[in-house]
Amino acid sequence: MSTENMNIGEAELEIMKVVWNAKEPINANAIGKAVERRGWKRTTIATFLARLVDKGALAAERNGKALYYTPLITASEYKKSQAKTLIQTVFDGSAQDLVAALFEEHAFSDEDIKELRAIFEEQEG
Repeated sequence: MSTENMNIGEAELEIMKVVWNAKEPINANAIGKAVERRGWKRTTIATFLARLVDKGALAAERNGKALYYTPLITASEYKKSQAKTLIQTVFDGSAQDLVAALFEEHAFSDEDIKELRAIFEEQEG
């Protein structure tokens, strides 16, 4: 499934994270328990799930009376797509400008920098 131009809102993303972490099909009741701190009603969760199915992010299969949801996209695919969109729309296609902005904001720990160096070296070698 293509994640290009897939617009998942903040609340929908929270639902997606629950489904990704489930590692197996999950029903709305289990999703509701995982996000209960948000205070969402069952109908609100059902609306989010329906939207995610319509967007092609989730598949829904009936098993008895309940619908069970599975992701059609991985968390990694979604993150990569969103990073690409951010670079294109906010930084005019410049990944360098994005990284520079993060460095200017001191967003990287020493460990982050070490890991990034390893990634760059791996790409070069």
